[in-house]
Amino acid sequence: MTFQTPVTAIPEFEAGRLRYRAPRMDDFEAYHAFCASERSRGVGGPYPHRAQAFERLAGLIGHWALRGYGRWMVADRETDTALGVVGILYPEDWPEPEIAWSVFAEAEGRGIAYEAAQVARRYAYETLGWSTIISCVKPENTRSAALARRLGARPDGHHDHPMIGRLHIWRHPGPEAL
Repeated sequence: MTFQTPVTAIPEFEAGRLRYRAPRMDDFEAYHAFCASERSRGVGGPYPHRAQAFERLAGLIGHWALRGYGRWMVADRETDTALGVVGILYPEDWPEPEIAWSVFAEAEGRGIAYEAAQVARRYAYETLGWSTIISCVKPENTRSAALARRLGARPDGHHDHPMIGRLHIWRHPGPEAL
């Protein structure tokens, strides 16, 4: 019997203050703390059980394997401490690919999501060759809506997700506008 393991490389690089890399097991405790907290409400949480957090962490890697793009573990460039998860997300039941951001409590208020979302958008346009991308935000998540607005995104309808509920769609400016 022969087994073949597909290899999907998650691009890793540094830009600005941040390192963009694949999730690792040593990120698990910080990721689990995020998943178990109220901060994860914007992504359907909280997910209090360690097994749930593990499956979601593994799903970050799996998304790259299935779609060819995904979200990075965003880490401090100097210390490599995980600060959040940012990149391109496109689950099966989503209206279209989105720039998604989740920052851990320690990274809040430092501009991490803004900086990383700009990099993710540039990746979508320059590397993937796309001409449009959205972000989906729960109506009560005023901080993410403010971030989408700061990124230049504009309201563009809504999506009623069967598990998460209503999401407002924010359309980012196209590559020609940036």
